[in-house]
Amino acid sequence: MTETSMIAQLSERQLHILQHSLGCDQYGRGCSSRNHFVTDESSNDGRTCLELVSLGLMTNDGPRALCGGMSVFHVTMSGRALMRSQSPEPPPLTRSQRRYLEYLRSDSGASFREWLGIKPKQRTKQQ
Repeated sequence: MTETSMIAQLSERQLHILQHSLGCDQYGRGCSSRNHFVTDESSNDGRTCLELVSLGLMTNDGPRALCGGMSVFHVTMSGRALMRSQSPEPPPLTRSQRRYLEYLRSDSGASFREWLGIKPKQRTKQQ
């Protein structure tokens, strides 16, 4: 049995650091090619990263001059998998949110108002 399989549940702070390191939102979505977390090992975040290193979920490349002497941590493949499995499901989108996403995907070049078919209000001259 590996150490990562013995982890029952990540703490909220540990999960947040893994998500942030990978450029994901609080639901584990939107992960980019980013995979680093820079912090001072003596800070709260640094101590959490060191816990994750001891669990095999991150690696520590140590202090870097380029980062002002702070340590650079990277998420391991086990850390990625655990982050994905323990991130909560996002709430369902409202009708309005789904419609706005549909507008964004259409890439029509129209404003949202135009895309919805809402005509601009006529302005009246004030005297």
